[in-house]
Amino acid sequence: MNIQQFSLPDVGEGLTEAEIVTWLVKCGDVVEVNQAIVEIETAKSLVELPSPFAGEVTKLHAEPGATVDVGTPIISIATGETTAAREGEVSVHTSGRGPLDEDPKLLVGYGARETTSHRRRRKTEDHAVPVVHASTGETVEPPKSTPPVRKLAKDLGLDLASITPTGAGGVRTRNDVLKASSAAGITGASETVVEAASSDGGELRIPIKGVRKHTAAAMVKSAFTAPHVTEFVTVDVSRTIELQQQISRRREFKEIKLTPLTFVAKAFLKAIKGTPEANSRWDEQAQEIVQMRKVNLGIAAATPRGLIVPNIKGAEQLPLKELAQEISLLGASARAGKTDPAAMAHGTVTVTNIGVFGIDTGTPILNPGETAILAVGTVRRMPWVVEDEHGERIEIRSVLQLALSFDHRVMDGQQGSQLLADTAAILNEPGLSLL
Repeated sequence: MNIQQFSLPDVGEGLTEAEIVTWLVKCGDVVEVNQAIVEIETAKSLVELPSPFAGEVTKLHAEPGATVDVGTPIISIATGETTAAREGEVSVHTSGRGPLDEDPKLLVGYGARETTSHRRRRKTEDHAVPVVHASTGETVEPPKSTPPVRKLAKDLGLDLASITPTGAGGVRTRNDVLKASSAAGITGASETVVEAASSDGGELRIPIKGVRKHTAAAMVKSAFTAPHVTEFVTVDVSRTIELQQQISRRREFKEIKLTPLTFVAKAFLKAIKGTPEANSRWDEQAQEIVQMRKVNLGIAAATPRGLIVPNIKGAEQLPLKELAQEISLLGASARAGKTDPAAMAHGTVTVTNIGVFGIDTGTPILNPGETAILAVGTVRRMPWVVEDEHGERIEIRSVLQLALSFDHRVMDGQQGSQLLADTAAILNEPGLSLL
């Protein structure tokens, strides 16, 4: 019998570390090849890692909440084989070697890729198994929950089993934990919060990990690398809102979540055809502008873990219905922490919907490596000057503000202005999209 060590792999995002969220196995468990053994949080997503070995778990090298470097051993498994798992099933393992001894390889099934992942669907309930009570000998069912909720309860020092569940099937939800912490007089969040004394009565220190850490570094790099220019426009979108309502009543859109964001994205994609420079990136080393043929449209999503920007591959080719479906799926996956790493890679332009927070406009920072980002404000009913053959009059209209930030190395003022003006024109008169 051999002891095999499995080291933290690069899951295809080019990252150097990840946080252990929860172990799905414990010492003494017998695991199979490709069985999910641990859930990790990278700077971009939550990912389950499968076992590269079949055998008995002998040691877990990292506690939940620990941040480990790529290439660091995280689990030991006793196997009866002299080699690793069958060839082709996995491509990452080490035998006790550290990250400096060899380059970490990509784990099969978790690399950045263009195709859809076919990994087994991750269970939403707790993976724990029933245990036998030491004193009574009775079998006790463990509390049902999800890994992020278990971590939140642990960070707040709460016993998950003592919390009354409100979720379907007796699942403890995030709100259940927060309600229990409030009742117990505990203040905290999903991040570890450390209170330190100060002259004004105390302060809170919140360690920055995962998505927030990555976002902070990326935004600083973007802000001080690409020369940002931001332009604004206010547009009457009454006709677009009317069109949205008409289409929503159609039978084929009955199950589709059709929002103003879908129409803004569609207008933006149409406008990019007239200003293809927006779908480019600046190659600093070659001092060249690299223009992409396909538009991979990023949709910024605010999640409990921070801001992430998954993207829709080849979005310019999608009809309105499919575009609406993709936007809805991206948002749902992001909020659930199930965004596939492949969806985070190779974005070319981004739309960020700040209107959902009731905000009118802002100055968005470019997603690193991209040339343009469009911020979409909230749709407001307000007085507007309407002009027709009878002259001018004031009406109550649906009005929206757009803000476009772009890299001035790639696009000049005329191109940026044209892109924003074309987007606004289509939203003002959606019939222009037929031209």
